[in-house]
Order: sequence, then C-alpha cells, then structure tokens
Amino acid sequence: MIGESPQILELLKIIDKVAASDSTVLITGESGTGKELVAKEIHRRSKRNAGAFVPINCGAIPKELLESELFGYEKGAFTGANRAKPGRFELANGGTVFLDEIGDMSPDLQVKVLRVLQERAFERVGGIKEIRVDVRIVAATHRDLEEAVKEGRFREDLYYRLNVIPIRVPPLRERKSDIPLLIQHFNGLFSQRAGTPPMEIEELAMEAFMAYSWPGNVRELENVVERLIVLAEGSVISLEDLPDRIKGALGKAPKGQEGRETGAAKEPISIDQIARLPLPENGVSLPEVIRKLEIGLINQALSRTNGVKSKAAQLLGLKRTTLVEKMRKFGML
Repeated sequence: MIGESPQILELLKIIDKVAASDSTVLITGESGTGKELVAKEIHRRSKRNAGAFVPINCGAIPKELLESELFGYEKGAFTGANRAKPGRFELANGGTVFLDEIGDMSPDLQVKVLRVLQERAFERVGGIKEIRVDVRIVAATHRDLEEAVKEGRFREDLYYRLNVIPIRVPPLRERKSDIPLLIQHFNGLFSQRAGTPPMEIEELAMEAFMAYSWPGNVRELENVVERLIVLAEGSVISLEDLPDRIKGALGKAPKGQEGRETGAAKEPISIDQIARLPLPENGVSLPEVIRKLEIGLINQALSRTNGVKSKAAQLLGLKRTTLVEKMRKFGML
C-alpha cells in the first residue's frame, strides 16, 4: 500500500490487527481504490502466507460458470467436462480465497457460499462427496450491501456472515496528499518498463493532478501516468500533456486547496484557537493529541508542496532532516 496520509496509516494499522486473526473480512470501497491490494496485504501478513492467495471476480464470470469455478466439477458433470477439476475453494486450502465483487453474485450461489462460510464444506458440481477445506474468506464489493439486503438482492444471513470485520478503503479524493507518492511510484514503474529515466512533472501539471477528483481512484491515476509515459515526446510532463478532464480541474479548485478533502471550505484556525479548544471531561492523552496534530500538519504541508520535503519543512519551521526524522518516527516513510 503506497501512501503516508492519516487514512492509509490507519488502514495499515487495521490490516495488521486483522491479519493476526482468521476472521472473515468484508472490504468495501469504490472501484479502483485497491480492495484486492488490501486483501493481498492481509494474506501476506497472516499466518496463512505460506498458502495460496486465490482471487476470483464474481462479477466478471457468467453465473452459469461461476459455480464450477468456485466449487470445481466432476468428470461428466456437463458437456465438455472430460476430467474432474478442483475449484477456487479447494485451490485455496490452507490459504485465503478472495471473493471480489461478491455483491454481483446470484442468489442461488449466495446460498452455497453461505454453507462454505458456516461449515467450510461443499460438493463439486456433479459430485456427491463432501469436500472440507481450511480457508480464510476475504470478500470485497463496491456496492452498498445493506441496501441490497433491504431490496432483497443479497441474502441477509450471508451479509452478516461476511461482515465480521468490515474494512473501508477510502477513495483517492479523501487522501489527496498521497497523490505525489503514487505518481512517483507509477512514474518509476512505467519508465523502467519503457527503458527510460523517470519523467519530470511540471508544477502546474502536479497542481492539476491534485485538483482533479479522480472518480476512477488509484486505477485511473495509474492508467493516466502510464499513458503519459508511453506517449511522451520529451522528458517532462507539462499541463498541456494531461487529458482535458484533468486540465479542466485547475479552474475548479482554488490554488492551495488541491490537497484538502472535499466539503465546505474552512478558514484556517490559529495556534491560540487550538490551545483554547475545550478539554473533554474525561481528559485526553496529551502525547497522543500532539502526535496526531504533528502527523496532520506534516501531511498538509506535504500536500501543499506536492510532496517536496524541503519546502514542507520550511512551511513547518523545521530543518529537512528534522522533518524526515519525524516522518520516520510516525511511520510515514
């Protein structure tokens, strides 16, 4: 997971806790936010990491084929089944099966997946022998499953079986301070593939990247950077190189507001106003308050300076080396 924003740091903290258990996880978030990356990271940090991580996109496979993909089939189960074949649950035995876009699964298959969740047992298509597996199930969806339950499109019992540990992956517009780091990563990745040095990105181009709302999230950002590098005629990405929808975002967001979350604009508060904030009746942990304040201000400074640490340090009245030390201390590097 790439990012230093409070949202990503909190997400990584949750992943660490979740990975230590064997509980079922339901990952929600918009398309392109990186739900499969979260699932892979949970598996990588878990005690099952020596086993297989087996993904299947429930929305990309026709429902007529999805059952045999999930549960496998016996020889002669249908025309063309010339030999027995294990399904994804069997292949994931001892590891993790990732059911992506489970919200698109048909009701009849939902019943069979519910049984696997309850008993860790099933039969192959065309078979009568019960097969038992030791798998962890991680599911993901971009749909509102609570709404789907109300509308009768998703089984309520399956929803509660899946939603043992819910994890929400934030959209990119809620963690814009991570955009420079993501661009740096994709720039390096695709430039290496192209056999060229990483591209330089002009300040105005970066401002446009920060101003754009990224409805396609990280996947959209990745695709844009790849396209720019493949089509580049020089070594610099300028504002004019960007797609019109991203260039147009510069006129919609006031300069200096690009890295802030969406919502009503707020006037900055002074240090004196912070000091006069009311103390909760049950008190606070002052070191924790100071830690969160420092992390928040560091992220804002990095966002405002497009990730340039020397400029961020100036905004915070720090030496660059001191800023880097603090970022290491807070796990931001």
